[in-house]
Amino acid sequence: MARADRLERMDTRRSDLEIEYRAALIEALRVTAAGTWGLFDHNKDRAARVKVAPTVDHLIELAEVIDDLRDQLDMEAFALHQEFLAARGPVKADAVGEPKQAQAWLDRLTA
Repeated sequence: MARADRLERMDTRRSDLEIEYRAALIEALRVTAAGTWGLFDHNKDRAARVKVAPTVDHLIELAEVIDDLRDQLDMEAFALHQEFLAARGPVKADAVGEPKQAQAWLDRLTA
């Protein structure tokens, strides 16, 4: 029974961290949608990277703990973080700007 209790506590912690991650991501997306670039790192702007680094670092740290818990619970990696990482980085010149991309993410996450 102790193992089942431990697994239940781990799953509860995982769930709480995923909620915290989602809330932090939504807040970062709101800032970006309002016109602050850097979250998606499309422009390789050093100043924007420095400004958004604490937010991105916090998301990464949360995701690492979440993925560790998911691994212990024999679950797949945290999909929301994987999607976020995949959306970051250089894009083609005709890609939408970060504020529009952030708004699209917000629309999807808050629907």
